Amino acid sequence: MNTLILHKEVQEYIFEKSDASIDLSKLILSGSPFKGISAQELAQQIVGRQKAKQKLPTWYARIGIYYPPTLNLEQTSSELTAQYKSNLVSGKTLIDITGGLGIDDYFFSKKMQQVIHCELNDELSTLAKHNFTTLETENVTCISGDGLETLTNNTNFDWIYIDPSRRHDAKGKVFFLEDCLPNVPDNLELLFIKANNILIKTSPLLDIKVGLNSLQHVKEIHVVAVRNEVKELLWVLDKSFEADCIIKTVNLARNQKQEFSFILKDEAEQSLTLGTPKKFLYEPNAAVLKSGGFLSIGHAFSLEKLHLHSHLYTSEERIDFPGRKFEVTAIFPYQKKTIANTGITKANITIRNFPGSVAALRKKHKIKDGGEIYLFFTTDLNEKKIMIQCKKI
Repeated sequence: MNTLILHKEVQEYIFEKSDASIDLSKLILSGSPFKGISAQELAQQIVGRQKAKQKLPTWYARIGIYYPPTLNLEQTSSELTAQYKSNLVSGKTLIDITGGLGIDDYFFSKKMQQVIHCELNDELSTLAKHNFTTLETENVTCISGDGLETLTNNTNFDWIYIDPSRRHDAKGKVFFLEDCLPNVPDNLELLFIKANNILIKTSPLLDIKVGLNSLQHVKEIHVVAVRNEVKELLWVLDKSFEADCIIKTVNLARNQKQEFSFILKDEAEQSLTLGTPKKFLYEPNAAVLKSGGFLSIGHAFSLEKLHLHSHLYTSEERIDFPGRKFEVTAIFPYQKKTIANTGITKANITIRNFPGSVAALRKKHKIKDGGEIYLFFTTDLNEKKIMIQCKKI
């Protein structure tokens, strides 16, 4: 951490350049205007602030923030997801054994009396400590070192927070918690000795059933999406919990959030109601799709499903739904001549339980992207390929 970067004139330079369209390669080639600071160091701060603009607006707005390398910034939580997970904890003390840049801990500090931030990377730990001071956060203590060792050598906590990272030598497409550092399943006994409540953040690549098989006392699983892109899975473990796990889905945006919850055990027991497309069509958001609650959501909203594997729902009456909502304007059998006769040359295309790709469909039927028409290519309950024409609500 080069403290010269924190000088007033350097910070003003970083603010000016990061707010403007700047050619970083040209900046690096022309060299740094500041003694003791390389052009590469300046570029790291400018890029860091640019990336923080949407993801970390609190950091972006504050002068004196020190940004880490791009990879660390890309791996950290966004403010939206960090705020969300902070509402899952309460009490006096929380220890984060995989602290990173400390975005989550900044928001945990708003809910807890004391937060301990542990980070194995000494440089990142120093950087996080500086940023906490810059953000006037006084109840976070930064400790450089192994989080599990710090946990072992401390008294008990109300909460333990863990964001395990996948080992670089982990092979295969299947993602297991056992492939991560720290290895949470192998350390569950220690974790439950030190706290009754554990919050684990994982990548959405982790299969929910695989994660459940690796953990114990899972009270809730939160599937968190931001603007319809699943960003993380949050696993809430309670040492005394022995009941059925609840899946909670949320799709966050700046001014709204869509939520849907169901009991995991009940999903397999729900009855399936199939139906042909009616006046309104619904497509679940990405968080619901990741959760696998395809029968539960149909049951909860009294909807009919177009096909077991299509994950599209329909009704005669319009409802508020956690996903995209459409009014059906026409339904066509999937035939090249029939589609050509519609005269549609521009539309938004989605495929659900339909062979091929969107790109292939566009090319075949000469349909450009965009416009106000929405087309769903799917399979109906009679195994017939159909095209549903809609307008978005």
